[in-house]
Amino acid sequence: MNTLLENIGLNADLLIYLAIDISIAILLLGFMKFISGISAQVNATDELSKEDNFAFGISVAGSVAALGIVLTGAITGENAESYAMEAIGMLSYGLLGLILIKIGRVIHDRLALNQINKTEQIKARNVTVGIVDAAGAIATAIIIRAVLLWVHGLDASTFIAIVSGFVVSQAMLVLVTRIKEKQYAKNNQRDSMQEAFANGQDALAIRYAGQVISTALAVTAASYFLVYSPDTLFETLVGWFVFSILMTLLVALLTAIAKRLILWGINLVEEVDQQHNIGVASVEMAISISIALILTALMA
Repeated sequence: MNTLLENIGLNADLLIYLAIDISIAILLLGFMKFISGISAQVNATDELSKEDNFAFGISVAGSVAALGIVLTGAITGENAESYAMEAIGMLSYGLLGLILIKIGRVIHDRLALNQINKTEQIKARNVTVGIVDAAGAIATAIIIRAVLLWVHGLDASTFIAIVSGFVVSQAMLVLVTRIKEKQYAKNNQRDSMQEAFANGQDALAIRYAGQVISTALAVTAASYFLVYSPDTLFETLVGWFVFSILMTLLVALLTAIAKRLILWGINLVEEVDQQHNIGVASVEMAISISIALILTALMA
């Protein structure tokens, strides 16, 4: 018993740091729901409960999960010099992550999926677009988390590195979206993938979610090849972008091989693109994310 009390006494500071981090995390997660409502120009509580808008709920869930992922990057396991510095660091990274997630959503809307109005589609209860929106937010958060773990310290160079890494992530997500659009058009008589999202093709959205999240994990894996240094930040970020492309191509190749083996005898274009088979699309998503996770673990 005495040993237990001694251990508790020795770890009193750790418990206080934990309480600070958890309190700020819960506060920020609640704030994310509020911000989501403002972005969609609706009352979040009414939209979720009274209106029963499933698309909005999925979108908010993606945003909340995204912020949670970012916050795991802010919590490094190393305590700050004081309680105040711990709170400032956690709040700063959390707010920056929240802002970047929202900016990423705007970029995704304007550049990646520029042919549809995601906000209007979600307000109109389009679950497909809700899935796509949530996937984009989570993919962005995975890369922001990777940058937070990559950098160290709390100064101007750190924030420049985080924002720069965010730019790299958005460039990769837009690039992958364009490639997938071309593949969809090639396999479906020049039809538009974005129009298919607007028409409510859930299976296609589930597959797309797997593709963008696996891309984010590939970009994360690329960070393991580079060491953060404020003095060579530009060169390092260019290297990260190049490695991100290489890792994304590798993940795509391995995923294609895995899909052929695991889904042998199934025509994926026919099942997902034309018959809207959610089951097959879910397996595709799981394969994409699994391959990316395995490769990321190997690189780490």
